Amino acid sequence: MTIRVLDDSQCPPWFTYPRAYLRLVEQGIVDLTPWYLLDAERVTRYAAELVRRYPGTERLPFARRQDNDDVACFDRSRPGQVVLLHDGATPGTEQRRVFPDVWAWFRFAVEQMIEWEP
Repeated sequence: MTIRVLDDSQCPPWFTYPRAYLRLVEQGIVDLTPWYLLDAERVTRYAAELVRRYPGTERLPFARRQDNDDVACFDRSRPGQVVLLHDGATPGTEQRRVFPDVWAWFRFAVEQMIEWEP
């Protein structure tokens, strides 16, 4: 499965995709059940929803966990890092974890994929 990423004109001015993320997409590593990477259309729609639910934040979601409301995002206030949040939590309590970069989040997602297997 392939996904489409936002082109430069669709990205917020503060954001450029990290090379590690683009490498995952280029290699087709988009399904890490229970995690999956979001395509451009869903990123745009979901980013708008996050702004509504969590005013004052600027986040660009890129992956979602299928069995709960966890979402991995790029966050303007944390350049280069990945923020894991629980969507639907009370504003100010939604952040669950911060990863130093995409590869650290990817390792976490792979571990969860391994645990997901029966």
